Amino acid sequence: MSIATTMIIRLEIRKSVASFGDVASRITALGGDIVAIDVIRASKDVTTRDITVNVADAGNEEIVGALSSMPGIRVINVSDRTFLAHIGGKIEVTPKMPIKNREDLSQVYTPGVARVSMAIHEDPNKAYTLTMKRNTVAVVTDGTAVLGLGDIGPEAAMPVMEGKAMLFKQLAGIDAFPLCLNTKDPDEIVNIVKAISPGFGGINLEDISSPRCFDIERRLTEELDIPVFHDDQHGTSVVVLAGLLNALKVVDKTVETSRIVVVGIGAAGVSICNLLLAAGARHIYAVDRDGILARGAEYANPEWKRLSEVTNPEGLKGGLADAVRGADIFIGVSQGGILTVDHLKSMNSDNIVFAMANPTPEIEPELAEPFARVLATGRSDYPNQINNVLCFPGIFRGALDCRARTVNLEMKLAAAKAIASVVHLDELNEQYIIPSIFNEKVVEQVRLAVIQAAIATDIARRIPKDITEEGK
Repeated sequence: MSIATTMIIRLEIRKSVASFGDVASRITALGGDIVAIDVIRASKDVTTRDITVNVADAGNEEIVGALSSMPGIRVINVSDRTFLAHIGGKIEVTPKMPIKNREDLSQVYTPGVARVSMAIHEDPNKAYTLTMKRNTVAVVTDGTAVLGLGDIGPEAAMPVMEGKAMLFKQLAGIDAFPLCLNTKDPDEIVNIVKAISPGFGGINLEDISSPRCFDIERRLTEELDIPVFHDDQHGTSVVVLAGLLNALKVVDKTVETSRIVVVGIGAAGVSICNLLLAAGARHIYAVDRDGILARGAEYANPEWKRLSEVTNPEGLKGGLADAVRGADIFIGVSQGGILTVDHLKSMNSDNIVFAMANPTPEIEPELAEPFARVLATGRSDYPNQINNVLCFPGIFRGALDCRARTVNLEMKLAAAKAIASVVHLDELNEQYIIPSIFNEKVVEQVRLAVIQAAIATDIARRIPKDITEEGK
């Protein structure tokens, strides 16, 4: 499955030799979809046009090459709208007040700022009220597990981290800063994050490869007194559980009695299994390239070893086909094309399939639909998108507002239930088990649930006024 993209082609068409109709026919024949045409200039002999074309990534060069070879056509320029959106980066820092005169300068900088600095020196907690700390998150990566791209390095990870910072701001009003680290050493990463932590109210770990990510998060959680959240692990697991809670209502099954197969036991897969266990699941089968994890087997990955002790209660052996036979739920966070129609036919009736590999799901949705009662993917162009954006803005908004020391299990479970609750029972159906990422109620409901869970588990250092007013 190719990713659609949009490009703008500026062409010079010599009227005596070629026509726009010739150009349009060639683009259409090669799979392009013309969505806009702009005349830049025209003369008696030559017309210059910008043609906006939707096309699969793989077809970009083919279309441009074909147009360049046409008599009477000169390709002047080709631009990609996605690239244009990234020129100069996607975020910036702006002051909250202007500095217009010496008095303004003396208040925000020298000499007036010295009084504020000394107040914080005498009481470090005042950093939450007198600096941006209370509303600021560091988005930290080493670029080793970026989206579906793998280890592409910290510079190449920057556009993704900028995008995440945009989502933090737009959806939850949180200021987030990308920190792309030029090291893969877990000790160095831990030390760097600890060293920069005084300026931040929370740490969002992102796109760090497994199994290193588990140790990095565990150590930072233990050694810092601000929330540390690895979104690839916990954001994914929270949204999966939210979708699953609603999908189970649609098929009238329970998490406790359902046979659940989780495929792809990396950072997300391990966390999904752990959160499902915490939610009451008792029949989980974790599957990776070497087969079903089983108690007593030797695994180099310590997370696999721990997981093998608490899943697969029957000691089932074999591969994917053995695991899905008679299963109620398939959850995939692995790679495209590994699930077949025969696999789906071997599952129980009223089955649930979450095929979340991106950009190509474990099975093409069109193939799966006739054989899956409820189907979800990680893609935005199909119903039921399982997207971390539903989770991390609200979790951090809540954690920052109550100044939580950490993000614990109870807060994650509360967040999942809150996301699920946004879809009302009278709206719930096979095509709608999870709210849109643009549903404004999501952040609000997740924030509230996270704060209440933090207070109930005694990790909140502050009770927000709106919570107090509601008598919570």
